[in-house]
Amino acid sequence: MSKSLTSGNILCLLAVLGFGLGSCSKEISRRSSGSSSSVSSTSTSSTIAVAVDSTGSDSVYVLQVCARGYFRDSIAASALPASITAFLDSTLSGYTTLQDYEIKDSAGTVGGYVVIVSYNGKPVALLFNASGVLVSVLEQRERGDLNGNGWHEGGRYSNRDGQHRDTVAISALPAAITSYFATGYPGDTLLKAFRNYDSSYLVISKDAGVIYGTVFSSTGSFVRRVVLADPGGVTASVDQTALPSTALSYLTATYPDYVFGKAYSLTSGSTILEYLVVIDANDTKYALLFDGSGAIESTRTIW
Repeated sequence: MSKSLTSGNILCLLAVLGFGLGSCSKEISRRSSGSSSSVSSTSTSSTIAVAVDSTGSDSVYVLQVCARGYFRDSIAASALPASITAFLDSTLSGYTTLQDYEIKDSAGTVGGYVVIVSYNGKPVALLFNASGVLVSVLEQRERGDLNGNGWHEGGRYSNRDGQHRDTVAISALPAAITSYFATGYPGDTLLKAFRNYDSSYLVISKDAGVIYGTVFSSTGSFVRRVVLADPGGVTASVDQTALPSTALSYLTATYPDYVFGKAYSLTSGSTILEYLVVIDANDTKYALLFDGSGAIESTRTIW
């Protein structure tokens, strides 16, 4: 389903919620994605509406914990620290700014920034600290899920229940996609495929040790192809539980309610050089590279 992310829609929704932007009144209980267990933490949050579907259905809301004594103040993109702009340019190439906020206390001391952009027609909301360093990709919910688990079956974020409804068997890919690989990339071995909420396809493949992510439209037309990892050596699929605890902790802290997609170890001889992890967070797919000990090396937004 395509989304309309015009500035007119954004500003209108922000005006509707204007009285709530500085409040901390809503109690949100969150469920951890990627596992069957529930998180017994309840955080005080306030919400920002950021988009409306072109079909006229419900809004998308960003959850951002509001610390006592702090409030959000809308600012121009030009007022953001250079480190934030550099991060956006490198990680979300081609993004469009929707809304930016400065988080500060009553004395005017800046505590951080909230940045909301449109990337590939989807809203992405990020929280940075006062120095402009990424803290987390903020969770999004539809209106009807604000006071629940954050998803409902058939909704935009329904894969948070861990059922992986977006997984597509390689054999079930449209003929247009398999034919495209056979003609354009005959050396590729197709490893994993997903069908996104907007009905586009992501195919992960490997050729001569290089792992690629290739995106196709809902009709099977080629959209883009990116290198996810290029370490050489041997690539092997690994379970989420086999990832280093450092990597798992980073994912949980940086991508609240993320959904695990696939992970690979990249080895040379008996030494693990890197781990490649593909996740879904708020309807956007990311590929993250960790070193052999689980320390983050790089993040690439796929689609």
